[in-house]
Amino acid sequence: MVNAAASVDESRTRDRLLRVVSQEGPVSITALVDRLGLTETAVRRHVDNLHAEGLVLARDAAGPRRRGRPAKEWVLTDAGHRALASDYDDLAGEALRFLRRTGGESAVQAFAEERVAHLEARLAGRLEHAGDDARSRADALVDALNTEGYSASARPVGTPGGPAALTGVQLCQGHCPVQHVATEFPELCEAETEAFSRLLGVHVQRLATLAHGDHVCTTFVPTPTERPSR
Repeated sequence: MVNAAASVDESRTRDRLLRVVSQEGPVSITALVDRLGLTETAVRRHVDNLHAEGLVLARDAAGPRRRGRPAKEWVLTDAGHRALASDYDDLAGEALRFLRRTGGESAVQAFAEERVAHLEARLAGRLEHAGDDARSRADALVDALNTEGYSASARPVGTPGGPAALTGVQLCQGHCPVQHVATEFPELCEAETEAFSRLLGVHVQRLATLAHGDHVCTTFVPTPTERPSR
C-alpha cells in the first residue's frame, strides 16, 4: 500500500512539473524548486527522468554567463507537449458534445473531416516521392505518422500465391492524440481511415483502435500481387 501511494505521488509530481515547464518554460531548476516546493535534489531527479524520456530539453540560460557550469533552463519537447494533451480531453469532449447538441451529428462529422484534412495535407507532402506502390507508400506513411507522434510501424501480412491469396501491410499506431475523445466520437477514427485510403490509393480496413480498448490502432492495407502468367 505504501509503495502504491508513493507511486501515485511520484506520478502527480511528474505531471505538475511538466505543467509548470509548459506554462513557464524556459524555466530553471531554481524556479522549479520555488514553484513546486520540493528540494533541489528531488526536482533534479524528476527533471533527469523526464529528460531521459525525451519529454523535456535543456537550453542555455539567457543573460550573462557566470563561472562554472553553464546555467540551464528547461522547455518541453514535442513529445512533452503530447504527454500533456490528455489534460484537454475533457474540454474537447465537452466541445464536441455541444457541437452535436446544437448542430447535430452532421456537424460532428464535418468537424472530424476538417480536422483530418489538415493532417492529410501534412502527410501528403511527405508521400510525394513514394511512388504508386502501395507498400512503398505505406512505409512512407509510417515515417510521416511518426513525425506527428503516432508511434507507427508496418509489417507485411498474408501469403502470396494462389487465386484467393490476400496480402498486404498491417499498419499499427501505438499512440493517438484523440484516443479518449474518439471513444465517444468514432467519427474521428472513421475520418482518419478514409484519409489513409486516399493517401495510399487503396481501400484500407481499420481492424482495431485504441479508442475501443485495443493496445494499438491496426489498419490493413491491401497490396496487389502479380498473377502468374499462363
